[in-house]
Amino acid sequence: MRPQSIGRALGIGLRVAGRMVGQRMAVGAQSATTQPAANAPAAQAAGGATVRGQAAGRSAGGVVRGVGGFLRPFRRLGGILWLEVTGGLFFLPVVVFAPTLWRVRASWAHGPDHRLFLVTAGIMAVFLYLSVSSFWRARRR
Repeated sequence: MRPQSIGRALGIGLRVAGRMVGQRMAVGAQSATTQPAANAPAAQAAGGATVRGQAAGRSAGGVVRGVGGFLRPFRRLGGILWLEVTGGLFFLPVVVFAPTLWRVRASWAHGPDHRLFLVTAGIMAVFLYLSVSSFWRARRR
């Protein structure tokens, strides 16, 4: 991702978060000055609670959008890093089983270690495929 895109995402996220904080402070100040009187009807108090609830819902939605915009570049980077780490971990059994495959290579067709050779070759082929495909997917992102 280009540095300009990361900076733009961070700037937008900070602006949205600042706007939401300002709105929340304004709603808090407004609700503190307009407390329902003790003799006010219950319907009026319920109406004020509904308005405050709707404002809180809008600000929560804004927070979610702002945080999502802020984390979008990191989510992509985290996905690529996850694929590369799992590709490296899938490559470890290939490295571990390579000496065994080399040791029993003479028994590949008919010999005392024929089964060991086939099992080792199968395990190495599966984990090599998983490792390569994980790195391949990381490069495509």
